[in-house]
Amino acid sequence: MIAIAIDDEPIALEIIKSHASKVPFIELKSQFTNAFEAITYLQQNKVELIFLDIKMPDISGIDFLKSLSNPPMVIFTTAYTEHAVQSFELDAVDYLLKPFSLSRFLKACNKAQELYNLRNQKLEQKNEYIFVKDGYEQIKVELDKILYVEASGNYTQIQLKDKLLSSRITINDLAELLPKTEFVRCHRAFIIAKNKITKFDRNQIWIGDKIIPIGATYTNIKLTD
Repeated sequence: MIAIAIDDEPIALEIIKSHASKVPFIELKSQFTNAFEAITYLQQNKVELIFLDIKMPDISGIDFLKSLSNPPMVIFTTAYTEHAVQSFELDAVDYLLKPFSLSRFLKACNKAQELYNLRNQKLEQKNEYIFVKDGYEQIKVELDKILYVEASGNYTQIQLKDKLLSSRITINDLAELLPKTEFVRCHRAFIIAKNKITKFDRNQIWIGDKIIPIGATYTNIKLTD
């Protein structure tokens, strides 16, 4: 994967560069202490992953990510914990708390690689089915049988027409795998199939007898075509 790093501290960039050099599937192309220079680079070059600091003098990493119309995958790197929840609401791959070890860095990179592979799988499958990991097996799931998806602890529950499937895939990764023309995330813990909606109002959605809440940050979602 082609990556860049953005951090206002040169020492932090050197650590990321050193760690990235030991990860065979990460190609760190460039590092920036100025986030605005990175925007120009992103406009002109293919980038699949950003290592992004949050606390920067001119613009925060959170605001930087929000400014990108089609952002690459992001791994946040920060010395502060208070933005963790917000970062995951922005679908960050991971949140590395400084100082982080090589093993923790590698874990984040592995998550990015898994998501990268999922996105490629999505393109190849022509939106008819997906494969979801169940233990050591990959289970084929036909998209037209999915009613909704619910995050539940360390698992994600996929409610089908005829059964319930549990997987350790994260709901963020599954959201990337499901076609956005047919599925929509309405809550941090829920993704629903739009053509299975029975009715809805501004606060909740019905799929048969199941009532699914609409999260505060998802009030502008489009539920009908």
